[in-house]
Amino acid sequence: MVRHELRLLASLVLWASRRTHGTVPGGTAFGYARGQGPMMFGFAFVCVIETVMMSVLLRNWPTVHHVVLFLDVYTVVVVIGLHAASVVRPHVLDPVGGTLRIRRAVHVDLRIPLERIASVRRELRTAQERTEGELDLAVGAQTSVTLELTEPVTHVASFGRRHEVRVVRLHADDPGEFVRAVDQAREGYAGTPYPDREPRGSSSM
Repeated sequence: MVRHELRLLASLVLWASRRTHGTVPGGTAFGYARGQGPMMFGFAFVCVIETVMMSVLLRNWPTVHHVVLFLDVYTVVVVIGLHAASVVRPHVLDPVGGTLRIRRAVHVDLRIPLERIASVRRELRTAQERTEGELDLAVGAQTSVTLELTEPVTHVASFGRRHEVRVVRLHADDPGEFVRAVDQAREGYAGTPYPDREPRGSSSM
C-alpha cells in the first residue's frame, strides 16, 4: 500500500513536469487515459465540494474537522494521482527489446514478449465478468484491443497474487495505430510474416 501511494505521488510529479515513466529509446508509447479524463476530474470536483461542505458542518468540532479535512484532501490527491498515473505510464512497444509493456496506472505493469503474441486486433468490448486466463484492462468500462498469446504470461496483482493469462484486453486512445505498430514489430522481430495474422482492415471494432 505504501509503494502504491508513493507511485501515485511520483506520477503527479512526472505529470507536472510533462514526463513519462518507462519509455525507452526506439520505443513507442501509446496513451489510454484520454477517455477517462472528464470523469476523473468530475469526481475530483465532487470531492472538493464535499470537502468544503464538511468543513462548514464540522467547524464547531475542530479535532474532527481536522481529521476529516485531511482525509478529504488526501482523497482529492489520490483521484488526481490516479489520472496522472494513467497519463505518465502509457503502454510501451519496444521492438528492439522484443517486448510489449501493457499498463494501467500503477496497478498493472505486464511485459509480453513479442514472440508470444499470436494475434492482435481491434475489438471494442464493454467490461465483462472476469474469466480465468484473461486480463481485462478497461478504461471507461470498455476495451478496444485484444491480444491473444501463444503461451501464458504471469500477471502479478497489486498484493502479489499471480495469474497466468493467455488473453489480454486493453484500451488505447488510437487502437488502429496500436494494432499496426504491434503487427509491424512482431513481423520485424521474427523476421518473417505470421501466418495467423488477419489482413489489415478486416479487424472489427
